[in-house]
Amino acid sequence: MSLPRIALAPVRQQAMRGSRTFTVASSRFISITATHRVTPRARLPATFIAGQRRALSTTTPRSYANVDDIHLNAERESDEVDVCIVGGGPAGLSAAIRLKQLANEAGNEDFRVLLLEKAGDIGDHILSGNVLEPGALNELLPDWNSEDNPNRFEDITPATKDKMRFLTKTGSYALPAPPQMNNHGNYIISLNQLTKWLGERAEELGVEVFPGFAASEVLYTNDGAVKGVATNDLGVGRDGKPKESFERGMAFHARCTLLAEGCHGSLTKSVIKKYDLRKHSEPQTYGLGLKEVWEIDPEKFEKGLCVHSMGYPLPKDVYGGGWMYHFGDNMVSIGLVVGLDYANPWLAPYGEFQKMKQHPMYRHYLEGGKCITYGARALNEGGFQSIPKCAFPGGALIGDSAGFLNVPKIKGTHTAMRSGMLAAEAAYGALAERKDEAAVFLFDYEDKLRKSSIWKELKQVRNMRPSFHTSLGLYGGILYSGLEAFLFRGYTPWTLKHGKGDHAATKLADDCPKIEYPKPDGKISFDILTSVSRTGTNHEEDQPVHLQVADWEKHAELEYPKYKGIENRFCPAGVYEYVEDEEKELGVRFQINSQNCIHCKTCDIKVPDQDITWQTPQGGEGPKYVMT
Repeated sequence: MSLPRIALAPVRQQAMRGSRTFTVASSRFISITATHRVTPRARLPATFIAGQRRALSTTTPRSYANVDDIHLNAERESDEVDVCIVGGGPAGLSAAIRLKQLANEAGNEDFRVLLLEKAGDIGDHILSGNVLEPGALNELLPDWNSEDNPNRFEDITPATKDKMRFLTKTGSYALPAPPQMNNHGNYIISLNQLTKWLGERAEELGVEVFPGFAASEVLYTNDGAVKGVATNDLGVGRDGKPKESFERGMAFHARCTLLAEGCHGSLTKSVIKKYDLRKHSEPQTYGLGLKEVWEIDPEKFEKGLCVHSMGYPLPKDVYGGGWMYHFGDNMVSIGLVVGLDYANPWLAPYGEFQKMKQHPMYRHYLEGGKCITYGARALNEGGFQSIPKCAFPGGALIGDSAGFLNVPKIKGTHTAMRSGMLAAEAAYGALAERKDEAAVFLFDYEDKLRKSSIWKELKQVRNMRPSFHTSLGLYGGILYSGLEAFLFRGYTPWTLKHGKGDHAATKLADDCPKIEYPKPDGKISFDILTSVSRTGTNHEEDQPVHLQVADWEKHAELEYPKYKGIENRFCPAGVYEYVEDEEKELGVRFQINSQNCIHCKTCDIKVPDQDITWQTPQGGEGPKYVMT
């Protein structure tokens, strides 16, 4: 038996870039400048530094003469803010901007909004094949693209033409594009770049933007309300013991905490479980989106073209589809979304993506071009029936933490931003009204959501995604979705269910046909090692593995006989593998190459026995996406 070894040695690509030391009373912040590699683009605003001086001016610097005396449960340094936002994506930044707009309009300059982002710079972890519906952005920052605005966001390409194709192995057929996929008035953008721009606008308003800090724990009051979050400890070795460089994580206490972690966030998971927020909703179901950005031959470039495809290469029992967007100057965003409720454990989403690019329709555009970057990310596909209760004691879920992606429309940025704005308005109102309460409950946020365009939009398309996994099958699902889009428009009296979670949909390997993937040609299709090298991923090797499996050997004994290495196939970054080992009874050894992880969360979602838990690594680590 010959098993491919997929591993990527960690590379210190960004170490010490643009580091600075802040004059504060805490050794914690001095060490952060090196560990988190704060960059000039992500510089902290003066209000942040001043806030930290206020909160920590009486803190005595800690010095550890003997590392053996350090305890991981030592008291944390803390800071108090009005609102703490976890996650610097479109939802979190929109909430932060709206909060400061409201506070500044009211003359409340001391109102503190802190935003924590695990990436080393705002936008580094943002990945999307994005056609932006600009309504929410127009509301939040009306002059965002005005010629009179010196800080306008200019990197946009108006969408000019839509195509919908059904692919066979060698050909394709035109399909009518449903109304939800009409992109007239929308823009093809890099969401990565838009997020960086939003981060700058937030800082200008006085938001304390703190990149490179990974919130790893939710903090609670004695009566069970959320009172903030804590960042993870630094300087812990792979063996779980503190090193000489150990620094305890910091606690941020807030009267309101907004979780904007994106799809399947670790803190979001814990809060949903603690407060049973899914008690009255369907289980969430997910897709895995894989994406590349190419620079193509100018003669093949069709600026503003938006192409979507269904069918090949995915088997007919697998939900998903491809896209290709032409933007900028000769740039193409191309990708594939694979529903993670697929049954055959031999299927590899990464392999399906490489096959799709070889289809004549896509290959025509890519031949002679150059792949610039690669990435992958799980996305919520449950829609309306999978939205959990979004408010909890002391905070709320916003954006993809709640799951506001409109799957048939293939858009979620506008809903994520709008949810952040609604949460901000509810939070500011509640905090202003109940000034003496330590934590607030955002009743108004739930009401605002149900009255918003988010609710109406998702309810209208609620039956499209689940229709593909009824007895109708692929072709029946396409037909039914067409009826919903053009005729029913969401007014049907029924709501289809998703059923079991994605992990439970997986069948035994021996009961499914084996899938062999062609060898990459190195021009259009690539091996995982090459693709991961394009993500800019970087993790410190000597730290606890953030992909937590209690017992690696027991995991292999449980999973491998049934699924024959499904982890190696569902992971789009070569993190998991089974290596030949004659000393093992199975003949293989389970291995986790956590340095490769691009934070897609697929393992946490898809592993059949649900014994892999994704946790945040040290802040500032992970992928460093560009133009995604």
